[in-house]
Amino acid sequence: MEFRQERAQLVAALHDMAGAQLSPGASGNVSVKTRDGGMLISATGQIAANTRPSDLVYITPEGEIAKQQLKPSSEWRMHWQIYQDHPNAGGVLHCHSRYATVLACQRREIPAFHYMVAVAGGDSIPCAPYALYGSEELSRLVSEALRNRKACLLANHGQIAYGSSPGKALALAKEVEALAANYFLSLQSGGPTLLSKEEMDEVLAQYQHYGSQK
Repeated sequence: MEFRQERAQLVAALHDMAGAQLSPGASGNVSVKTRDGGMLISATGQIAANTRPSDLVYITPEGEIAKQQLKPSSEWRMHWQIYQDHPNAGGVLHCHSRYATVLACQRREIPAFHYMVAVAGGDSIPCAPYALYGSEELSRLVSEALRNRKACLLANHGQIAYGSSPGKALALAKEVEALAANYFLSLQSGGPTLLSKEEMDEVLAQYQHYGSQK
């Protein structure tokens, strides 16, 4: 259960999440998929900035909490469900970033007000319906909202994003927060003009090569 490389990746993402002020106190949680099909996740009540490799909690490939460890984040089931349903996920980050949380508390999705909405995989960033935090119902609702997406909002809660690694999930969560801020501010001055489906289809087709050096 050493997984030194995965532990290092996860600790780095937790520290960077704290440095970016994406989640106050102990409210955020990050996980990484391990080589054996299990996962490591931050412990419940753990301040992200203070996390050490030994503080991380291992969940077995069967979804069981290994013994003689700290207790995992209350949201571990949500992370686990994403790994089960979305094979491309190698890291998951959940946080209560300010503007994403504001929109989530209004139960709004982020529509195609800006072409960079495509960063999450589609022409909108959906908002999963409300369910009690830490519950299996929330895990199911979030995983469904992430169908054909890599990020979503959680009603009356916050946001969640996944990527091929914890660092990629963090980068996406930062993008979602920036988009949420711009969308919220645009709503205060009459609201944005949304891109059409055809315009977003063009963006999504071009976005498949975004960042590629080949």
